[in-house]
Amino acid sequence: MDLKGIRRSIDALDCEVVRLFNRRIEYALRLKRLKGSIAEPQREEEVLQHVRGYASPLCGPDLMEKVYKTIMERSREVQGKPLQLVGFQGEHGAYSEVAAQAYGFDLVPIPCEDFREVFAEVSSGQLDFGIVPVENSLEGAVTEVNDLLVETDLKIVGEARIPIHHCLLALPEQDYRDLRLVYSHPQALAQCRGFIVRHKLEPRPYYDTAGAAIMLREQRPSATAIIASALCAELYELQVIKENIEDHDSNTTRFLVLGKEPSREKGDKCSVIFSVTHRPGGLFSALQVLNEEGINMTRIESRPLRKNPDRYAFFVDFEGSDKDAKVKRVLDVLEKNSNNFKFLGCYKGAKI
Repeated sequence: MDLKGIRRSIDALDCEVVRLFNRRIEYALRLKRLKGSIAEPQREEEVLQHVRGYASPLCGPDLMEKVYKTIMERSREVQGKPLQLVGFQGEHGAYSEVAAQAYGFDLVPIPCEDFREVFAEVSSGQLDFGIVPVENSLEGAVTEVNDLLVETDLKIVGEARIPIHHCLLALPEQDYRDLRLVYSHPQALAQCRGFIVRHKLEPRPYYDTAGAAIMLREQRPSATAIIASALCAELYELQVIKENIEDHDSNTTRFLVLGKEPSREKGDKCSVIFSVTHRPGGLFSALQVLNEEGINMTRIESRPLRKNPDRYAFFVDFEGSDKDAKVKRVLDVLEKNSNNFKFLGCYKGAKI
């Protein structure tokens, strides 16, 4: 390797080391919810013994102990703060993290492996909130999230609606004229289908847009780009080859903010899930009360129930506060005229 190549390798390692240090402190924040006290001298000594044993002659056990004492001191410091944690699916730089920042700048975003983990950790209390995409203006509903809403008892406490502007990102040393492959989440690839075809790139699906950025940064494959957010370019030191490559500039995603308890604020939007008996006019009978009360329905989706594929769950959002008499009547009538009724919550609707 030449001088430039070695320096690029060092930069990549530094990026990974910092990312892992950040992840370790995030785990410390989650750990706080499971234990009684912040300081645990016996556990800290065990950790120091381990890292001293891991140390190579080049680093030495004394250096490793000094580094980890500093990390544990910082962990105790953040554990002592009244921070609120919001889980999102994917790695740092994912659009869900962008949505979390748009919803509440004082929330600490915590990455989760998948949507099920987001729901589970909010339910267990390790996370205060979760933020998940529920529908995209180009690709429609996020079916896995809708299925999880049916299965769990979490409440919707807020929403965020953000424009999705995709970027084509590559390694700093990559010549864009040599690009042949592009990795990203299947939804992102679908939203940029026209760009991919025009530039004769071969799409490769990946579990997460930001995860693709990490892969590119760490593995450094040749002739390869990824589609992700501009935030990923900043976090993982990638070059932006082209901005706004989505097929439609109206591309937006709506995210739901989930909690164990209902929102304490007066909302202006309600969400429910219900099913109806298989009979002519069953759905109309359930929903006609919205028309009678002059309430605007903003969304309706249907999904087959996993435990009974012959039956469908309907997801309905409508305007209004559950504190208002008209909305209370709507909720009462919907519950009486449907099966498996679930009130997901009343919350403040978001603007782009």
